[in-house]
Amino acid sequence: MEPYSKEFRAQVLAACDADERTHDVALQFGVSKAWVRRIKQQRRETGQVAAKATRNRKPKWQAWSDWLLAKLDARPDMYLRELQAELKAERGADVCLQTICNACRALERTRKKRRSSRPSNNVPTSLSVAHSGALRKDRSIPAGSFLSMKHGPRRT
Repeated sequence: MEPYSKEFRAQVLAACDADERTHDVALQFGVSKAWVRRIKQQRRETGQVAAKATRNRKPKWQAWSDWLLAKLDARPDMYLRELQAELKAERGADVCLQTICNACRALERTRKKRRSSRPSNNVPTSLSVAHSGALRKDRSIPAGSFLSMKHGPRRT
């Protein structure tokens, strides 16, 4: 989401300076009361009206992204724990598994396990419906048993 322009902020602050209530200013300009209070506070504390500059932070893993790509190219079925151990041993970086997972996702590299053989095209991979538990004749609860939680008829 783009920040509001400096001119728009100046208009909102001018309306606030004209002794209008924060609620009325927010309704007039279609913004939240909290936003109006924040820009008033920003002007009071820093004297600035412009939006705060956003930081362009680099992710932790960017320093060793080339190393990670090379490792995944050499062995794409590597576990995250193995990557973590080798990263600490070779580069001295002690990072959590989630950081490595985020790096793989951002670099659009998936860790694929190798198959020992090609999958068969003519053998079904799942059981047919006839073998499912829904059609079994031997039930653990007899069909005529009373399963409701309601009390039965009162005995007299």
